[in-house]
Amino acid sequence: MSTNLSKQKRETLLNHIEEIRTFLNKSLNDENARNLAVHLNELTSEIKGQKYGLVFEEHKEAIDEKLEDNLPVLTEEKELFVGNGGEMNFLIEGDNLASLQLLEKTHKGKIDVIYIDPPYNTGNKDFIYDDDFVNEDDEFRHSKWLSFMKKRLVIAKKLLSDTGCILLSIDKNEGFQLKLLLDEIFGENALAADLHVETSVIAGPRRFAAINGSVVKTTEFVFGYTKGNSKKVIKCPMYDYITGFDTHYKLFWDEEKKEFLNFIDKIKSTRTICKIFEELGLRVSLKNLGNVISLSDDVKEWLYSPKISDNLFRESDSDDSIPYDVLEDSEQTSLIIYNNTFYRITNEKKANILFRYSDRIGQCDDYFQNIGERSIRGNLWKGFSADGGNIAKEGGVSFKNGKKPKRLIKQLIKTVSSSNELKNCIVLDFFAGSGTTGESVLDLNAEDGGKRKFILCTNNENGICRDITYERLKTVITGERKDGSKYSDGLPGSLKYFKVDFVEITEKEYYEYADKLLLHVRELVELENAVDFEHNTAVAIVLTEEELEEFCKKIIVAKPPVVVYLGHDVLLSKAQKELLKQKEISVKIIPQYYYPELNG
Repeated sequence: MSTNLSKQKRETLLNHIEEIRTFLNKSLNDENARNLAVHLNELTSEIKGQKYGLVFEEHKEAIDEKLEDNLPVLTEEKELFVGNGGEMNFLIEGDNLASLQLLEKTHKGKIDVIYIDPPYNTGNKDFIYDDDFVNEDDEFRHSKWLSFMKKRLVIAKKLLSDTGCILLSIDKNEGFQLKLLLDEIFGENALAADLHVETSVIAGPRRFAAINGSVVKTTEFVFGYTKGNSKKVIKCPMYDYITGFDTHYKLFWDEEKKEFLNFIDKIKSTRTICKIFEELGLRVSLKNLGNVISLSDDVKEWLYSPKISDNLFRESDSDDSIPYDVLEDSEQTSLIIYNNTFYRITNEKKANILFRYSDRIGQCDDYFQNIGERSIRGNLWKGFSADGGNIAKEGGVSFKNGKKPKRLIKQLIKTVSSSNELKNCIVLDFFAGSGTTGESVLDLNAEDGGKRKFILCTNNENGICRDITYERLKTVITGERKDGSKYSDGLPGSLKYFKVDFVEITEKEYYEYADKLLLHVRELVELENAVDFEHNTAVAIVLTEEELEEFCKKIIVAKPPVVVYLGHDVLLSKAQKELLKQKEISVKIIPQYYYPELNG
């Protein structure tokens, strides 16, 4: 049995503390002794704490100090609204810790998918802490990053629905530390995916580094964690293209003769196909078929046609669970279907499992979206280095640094959200960067008729939120670039642009800043309910008694909205209730949890 040295050290320290406590109790009986005893209790608690996990120096950010003295609020940049039908989406400019605190008021337990691509902390000016770049020589480099991430991930967990998942891109610089941090926050058993994504190939100077003995990085990680117990996050499998032809598929069922043939005999009896083999100078064989289908569209079309692919099989082991009467009723060497599985009945009255070739072919999710033989993708996601050539101009805006390919983000969201119940999910990205996540959601909705909505959060460092993220989303929604040139036909969707602002609360009673907070409730209601009070006449909001009076006067003569959101402290009179009922207006009470201090 191994010896736990750390446990021995802890027990020794605890014994020393008890000795000191006993001495204090004997020699001192005043306030100093009591204070020292409190300190000893704190030390004891610290020593008895976590025995396994991540240890780092916690750091305080400037935003932490800001949030101690201020409450974050949202204000809308109304002139930046973009409308093209579809679902209502949101872009929030500001520090993402403040944004997450606001989302905790509106979306606690409501987010289905979170995808983030945080700074990788490479030491190459990619991670800013308190307005300073953290370089590779900073002795607290990892601690600052982990402290920064922990505060945000703790809130992210609260935002996830019970069946939600979070996906995080990262590389070797912080990937292994991040794994431990996620284990601590979500639980080690909540790990549902550890993807390895091929993001580059060995070429140019990297090739010389590889030749000279370096292991050159070609992949990055995507970690996936759930909030609930289920690890089955894949709702839509991704498929990788397989070149050539699987020669194990060599049994062909002849519908007319009602018997199995060797597939090679079927090929040889099809003169048009044999002729193509001859023209290519290749012998007719299953081994050469893979080369022929890559060179001849006619052969590929013939092979993949239902007439051939539905009757081409690969034979596997026998299944002893088939009932005896089923076997007895089946002719020898016949084809049967039992419990949605194909079988070949042998001369010995055994049922050998068959795999149908048409189930092996289909649309693939590789860069070229080939149609052909494919395999379900596991945790190795290959081929995303091919997207590098177009990545800088994706979305109609020029942005290179740290930009993930849209195909990758789109497939990540698709694979976890393409079920009927999740096609109307909410997707959050609080490290939004250039806005790839937003465009991916819009693309997916256009493809599969989904009603997914996105919330993106990013700061405006170097104008990225206003000049890059917003312009990209506006471009893909409207189909026009900033210079007026055409980018696409546009995608259905609408966008609201919010900014994080602050209301000072230091040394103030709630009534001294309550009116200021009330001015920003409207934005929270829009965010939580994905509605637009400015352009959608079907919804309205009433926050004060005065607004209620004006609203009632208006709906008497004008077309009323379908829904009105009513402040929780606004009381309806009997006459007003009757009026709203008569106009068939649904009343939704605005929750008190936005700013509980307003309740006194």
